[in-house]
Amino acid sequence: MKAYLKRKKNIYELGKRVINNKFHKEGERIITMEHKKSPYRYELINFLLNFLNRETKYLEIGVRFPQQNFDLIVSKEKYSVDPGYENPKNPVDFKVTSDVFFEDVREGKILQEDILFDVIFIDGLHLADQVERDIKNSLSFLKEDGYIVMHDCNPPSEFHASENHNYKLSPAKGYWNGTTWKAFFKQRQSKETYSCCIDSDWGIGVISKSLNLGKPTKINNPYFEFNVFNENRKESLNLISYKSFQKKIL
Repeated sequence: MKAYLKRKKNIYELGKRVINNKFHKEGERIITMEHKKSPYRYELINFLLNFLNRETKYLEIGVRFPQQNFDLIVSKEKYSVDPGYENPKNPVDFKVTSDVFFEDVREGKILQEDILFDVIFIDGLHLADQVERDIKNSLSFLKEDGYIVMHDCNPPSEFHASENHNYKLSPAKGYWNGTTWKAFFKQRQSKETYSCCIDSDWGIGVISKSLNLGKPTKINNPYFEFNVFNENRKESLNLISYKSFQKKIL
């Protein structure tokens, strides 16, 4: 009995230390701030689709729960891709990884080999190597005046930018942006595309082949260190407000 009570007391003390820990308190603060920002990703996507003023084709990579984004998108044609790791029901069009999806399209197994999309939304596996492949593949199937939209490009802390999705006791409290920012930052160095990041909904990155959304970043961060990124966040991401973004588009 004494051993049991001692364990309970130790757990209580640990919880108390976590609650009062400065990193966890800061985590609470920045999560609350992020939730107050707008627009949400689906609002930005619909803005772009509507701006194109034509019958559009939309592709979403990484759906998980359609009601959170995919179902809210307004487009003439919509296609969804997700292997179903996080949602067993997985009510999507193509129940495969994005790598398999793009390979199947190229080989003519699904859709049309020459299909081009107006907007492609990338919100799949939040690890830089996968996101980089998703960007590269998406550019091959994007119209010249189309847009790639990306979620989770602006992690507010190093805890949100962890590579480990399974650890839930960090100050990020289960909110996971992963290393998406690294892939977006790498693309920001390219002279072949234009890009910016709207400061809302965990960072909504936008990439265009033709519209000047911002010049390539000159920030030198060869090892993709988070502290270097954090000190140069605005320039690294070309971080702008939604109103500033709208001015670039309209």
